[in-house]
Order: sequence, then C-alpha cells, then structure tokens
Amino acid sequence: MPLITPPLSLYIHTPWCVRKCPYCDFNSHERGALPEQAYLQALLTDLEQDVALVEGRTVETVFIGGGTPSLLSADFYQQLFRGLRQRLALADSAEITLEANPGTLEAGRFEGFREAGINRLSIGVQSFNNQHLQALGRIHDSQAAVAAAHQARQAGFDNFNLDIMHALPGQSREQALDDLQRAIELAPTHLSWYELTIEPNTVFYRSPPTQPDSDTMADTESAGFALLADHGYHRYEISAFAQPGRECRHNLNYWQYGDYLAIGAGAHGKLTNVTDDTVHRYQKTRLPEHYLADPGGARRQWTRVEKDERLFEALLNGLRLPGGIALTQLTATSGQAPERWLPRLQPLVARKLLRVENERLACTETGLRHLNTLLEQIADQL
Repeated sequence: MPLITPPLSLYIHTPWCVRKCPYCDFNSHERGALPEQAYLQALLTDLEQDVALVEGRTVETVFIGGGTPSLLSADFYQQLFRGLRQRLALADSAEITLEANPGTLEAGRFEGFREAGINRLSIGVQSFNNQHLQALGRIHDSQAAVAAAHQARQAGFDNFNLDIMHALPGQSREQALDDLQRAIELAPTHLSWYELTIEPNTVFYRSPPTQPDSDTMADTESAGFALLADHGYHRYEISAFAQPGRECRHNLNYWQYGDYLAIGAGAHGKLTNVTDDTVHRYQKTRLPEHYLADPGGARRQWTRVEKDERLFEALLNGLRLPGGIALTQLTATSGQAPERWLPRLQPLVARKLLRVENERLACTETGLRHLNTLLEQIADQL
C-alpha cells in the first residue's frame, strides 16, 4: 500500500551547556563564550541543504533542544526565526518549543524569546530539593527553579512544561512526591515526570549512584500517577502528562511516526517521500567544531528504512502512548495493511499485553509497565 505524507516538524539542536550533568548522554559540550553568529549562519546553511527534501510542505512544530538552548541570546533566536521563515513554510499555528534551564536564565530573557516567536517552554527543573539537585550536577537551586516558572508566565508563556525526575540518588518516596506536588503548584500546562535511568557513556554509568529499590520506584510511580490525575493532568505518553489540549504536539508527531527535519550538531531527522515510497533517516555532524567547519556538508548516514523496519518503528513509537495508535495510521506510515501483520501479534493480545479496540492497537496497563520487554517480543513476532 502507498505511503501517505505525514505531518512535518523541525528539530534544532544547540550543543553547548555550562556543565554536563553526570546522567546526561545527549550531544552536549561544556563551553564558556558561545559562537552565536557562527552557529546562526551554520544552522541556516545546514537548512538550505535540506529544504529541497521537503519542498511544498509546511512545518507544523519546532523544537529547540540541547545542550542548553537558553544559553543563546534572544537576539540569536530572533535572527534564526527570520532566517527560518525565509527558507521554510512555517504554519501560523506552529507550536515552537525552547528547552530552558533555570540556572541559565537572566531577567528579561524570556520576553525576548517570546518576541522571537517561541510560544512554548520546557524548563528542566528535575527536583526542588537542593541536595538532590547537587547530586544531579545541576547548576540551579530550588529557588531559581520556582523563579523560572514565574518568569515564564510573566513573559506571556501560557504553555510550558516542567521536567521532573524521580528515583534520584538517596530520594525517598515522600521526597519524590513532594517534588511532584511542588511542580503541580506552579500550574504548568504540561509535566514530564520520569525515572532517572543510567545510560552508557555517562559519569553515572561509570560510577553508579544508589537509587531506590524497584518496589519503592513502583510505589512512587503509582502514587505519582494518581496525584497527577487528581490535579487534571492526563497521561498521554509513558512519562508525559498534560492538561486537556496541552499535549506537546511536537513529541506527539515523533510518537505517531511523523516526519522531522533536523539541523544543528548531532541532530537526527526522518523524512518520507511518497513519490518513490521511501522513508529515510539521517543525522548531522556531531562535534560542534566539525559542524561549524562544514555545515553545508553536515548530513550523514542517509539510511533507507525498509518496510518491515517502518512497521516496527511505528509500533516502537506509537505504543508509548496509552491510547495507542490507529491501525489506519500504521498503514499510512508503514505501507502495510494490518491483516498482513496483526495476526502475528495475537499471542501478545491473548496474554493481555496488547489490546485492539476501536481500530487502535495499544498496550494494556501491564504491557505499558513492561514496554521494553514487550517491544522485544513484538520484534520477534514480526
């Protein structure tokens, strides 16, 4: 079956931070003074190499991640978005998100971000406990985190996310829930609440901290889900909770196997071409100094995603959503009709790990709790 062109997003990566956190495995590099003008020109040169790949398509969402994007000035973003709009069709209703860290903000900077066209913030709080913030290597304290949320609202951001972690070193169930309660009291429209995981190539991987045991983690998670629901935040992805209508559209596009252009050092992209019935993934040169030296040749690893891989990738993303993914959407994004592959997953339905309801495939609560294991089983069945 032919592919259908999915919605298009744009991801922009800024690779620098003040200090790399011991749990961070993102493409981030410590640096003092930033080469703003050089990076601005590099991003626009990079984009110019990609615009032909999406000719005639409109960008529905933009996400600026890092690193620490809020280290860059408001003037940088004002110039960047002028350049983006000269090269791309950006929807009038586009959701434009900037990641911000409380320790990198100064008075008035949020107003400048807003004037640049950014209309959503994602603030990396992680905890309101100063001892835990120190253990995580964060450069802000609890007071700065609270101030950042207030500053965002005062600057006119009526849509912002707070990132909060649990299962922190030495953290009790009560402390984890207190962090969540304090975040809720700041009334963000969206909360990302997730367990600290130890990733390879991080300081914590080489010197693992002592985290709560698995029973405590599970108990904390269950109590946190109830607390969020009681305050009107519905869980629409494994670790994402939103007030009604405030889901992150950009991340939803990822999870629903949409397309996304990617610019910036180490950025990853995915694009569909319905003319030749192909899907490709690619990434950009990872090291900032190499990216700055040759942004016009930054695209790397232009790799075709084969049909069977497309189906699994769509499931890998869509099953993160408690509501699952529509069978029609799986057909549109993979090019394969459900009758070809769905019968192979019936053993997992029988074991009450997957469910098919209203023409949607989704995890059961048990399946969602053990998603990584379930996905391994799906890969074996497909």
